Amino acid sequence: MPEASTLEAAKQFGSPWAPLRHPIFFALFIAQLVSNIGTLMQNVGSAWLMGDLHASPTLVALVQSATFLPVLFFGIPSGVLADIADRRKLILLTQTWMMSSSVVLTALSFAHRVTPGILLALTFTLGLGNALNGPAWQAIQPDLVPREDVPQAIALGTLTFNVGRAVGPALGGLLIAAAGAPWVFLINAISFLGVVFVVARWRAPKAKSLLPVESFAGATKACLRYGANAPILRGVLFRTALFFLPGSALSALLPVVVRERLHLQSGGYGVLLATFGIGAAISAVIRPRVARRWSSDALVVRMTLLAIVVTITVGVVRNAWVVGVALFVGGFAWTLAVTATNVAAQSALASWVRARGLGLYMISITGSVSLGSALWGLVAEWSLVGAYLVAAGFLLVGLLFSSRWKLGAVAGIDVTPVPAIDPIVTLVPQASDGPVVVTVAYLVPDTDVAVFTHTMKAVERYRRRTGAYRWGLFRDLATPNRFLEIFHVESWLEHLRQHHRTTASFDGLFDSVRGYLDGEMPVQHLLSAYSPGATDHLAPDARAAEEGDAE
Repeated sequence: MPEASTLEAAKQFGSPWAPLRHPIFFALFIAQLVSNIGTLMQNVGSAWLMGDLHASPTLVALVQSATFLPVLFFGIPSGVLADIADRRKLILLTQTWMMSSSVVLTALSFAHRVTPGILLALTFTLGLGNALNGPAWQAIQPDLVPREDVPQAIALGTLTFNVGRAVGPALGGLLIAAAGAPWVFLINAISFLGVVFVVARWRAPKAKSLLPVESFAGATKACLRYGANAPILRGVLFRTALFFLPGSALSALLPVVVRERLHLQSGGYGVLLATFGIGAAISAVIRPRVARRWSSDALVVRMTLLAIVVTITVGVVRNAWVVGVALFVGGFAWTLAVTATNVAAQSALASWVRARGLGLYMISITGSVSLGSALWGLVAEWSLVGAYLVAAGFLLVGLLFSSRWKLGAVAGIDVTPVPAIDPIVTLVPQASDGPVVVTVAYLVPDTDVAVFTHTMKAVERYRRRTGAYRWGLFRDLATPNRFLEIFHVESWLEHLRQHHRTTASFDGLFDSVRGYLDGEMPVQHLLSAYSPGATDHLAPDARAAEEGDAE
């Protein structure tokens, strides 16, 4: 076992460039890099154009809110679509949507028809495309590289964004100063073509399942049920929100800092954003070395402390050089925190719910940034310095309260699917028949009762997040050593899905109680007597009586 753990650690923290050995990941890496440079150029153009339109600090901050707010509304639906639809086609559709929105903004900008309202609306449509694209894009990462390269593939995906953050703002600022914002918007529209071309040529591996595809409504319920009954995933989401809600002040108010406190133009704004991106890009490269030294929880604590210092510095200092150094450190801290929470979220998600779970993660991170940006914009109307100081205080409070949710808890999770074994029944219901009640009988010695009942709480969470809407564990008063687990599932098909959702972690957990199964009749599957699958087998006279009652 120690040798295996050492080998796994070596794989996890290997070369930072290992995922680039795989051709499809390399091609998407280059295409994504170009696209992110265009997107970050457009972000600079949008924020600066809003200032040129003589907008208030609140409207300037709302540019970032409009970029990320769609995730708050569409994070779950986009995750559901990415789990039940063809992810490749969904990515092509959303990339085309974002390219079209950029084309419209470009045309209106060249025609001098852009108002603050139009700018926010088109920024929102771009954010909508990104919200629908995000879960599908992140969910395909395990299809592009081997499992041991996935954490660094996530880090390199972050690297493309942050190299874009380093290069895009500087190029965008210079281009705005030389030619104007419309040219920035045009370049962004063109930058989507590379991703569209590579994804169109890629052939994703086909998931094999004998079960029909989930409905949109059913998949949405499954997503919410999973999130409600996955405490480790909930912990990751809370940790994410506690960092990014106050942390959003750093970039949301930066255009105001540049104009009002540093008295710089668009080129200076682009350079300052570039320093943030350079720090972020460097962090992605050295992540394997940092991850060897610190646990994910220790890493996020240290990065939060750095973020507090950076936030105070940017809010208080009036020297552009000092602010630039602070932003460099901020980019480093921000990206390591993002990567740590992203890897933890992916590690906590089974393959059948991966995109939906990542939709919840996107809601946590970008929803926090969106709401936080609007909040800090309102506070900045009172005091710009005060907004940064209050945000730093919230970062500290969040750090104190987040210790109860450990990112390292995902280390004990193995979400590898276990081959499914369908239940053996004599009466085979239709897929929609239900509800179904499943009973599992156990014989537990007196000495093991306390451990058994404690373990069954974890079993309950698994049953609920994979399909059960009601669960109970009961003790037989006539035979005290006999326990009966009972859970309800809304349909026979949903119960079959439960069998196909089993992971190695749950299989290992159930091993600890499998020895207590009642040998005579451990499992029973019961179908409602009034479900069509049960009434179809009624005797003719019983069926006639039932039909008479219906009349």
